Amino acid sequence: MFISPSRGHVTMEDMVLDLHQYVREEPASPYKIVIGTDSHTTRRTTTLVTALIIHRIGRGARFFYSKTSSRPLFDLRTRIYKETELSLALVDLLNRKGMDDLLAEWPLEIHIDIGQQGETKALIQEICGWVTSVGYETRIKPESFGASSVADRFAE
Repeated sequence: MFISPSRGHVTMEDMVLDLHQYVREEPASPYKIVIGTDSHTTRRTTTLVTALIIHRIGRGARFFYSKTSSRPLFDLRTRIYKETELSLALVDLLNRKGMDDLLAEWPLEIHIDIGQQGETKALIQEICGWVTSVGYETRIKPESFGASSVADRFAE
């Protein structure tokens, strides 16, 4: 299940239909598809939120997110790898569920919650290398709003 701020809980199929409808409203507009995951860890659990954003460039956006929980992931490297894995898994799922046409037509960016500042700096080369090796563009902070803003907002 996914959550839409405007539509509530929706199935994967309904989300895909909604995304297609959004593009049909203004088919001549340029779009960008963004997927990003962020996490929040407490003593008892790690909450992971994956966001899917379709950005009608210069004219708004629509987004959905899914939320899962796991045992606590205290190790930063493990958490970042899990976040990246969930983002890439969503792309694969979308390709199988009828979004392959939109994913092929519009740029797709995987947003990773890492950056040049802080502990995550050491992970940039390997995480970005992983994402680009499977064929997707990657963005890190401060350009990774899909993970560091949208997903982060719902991760707590």
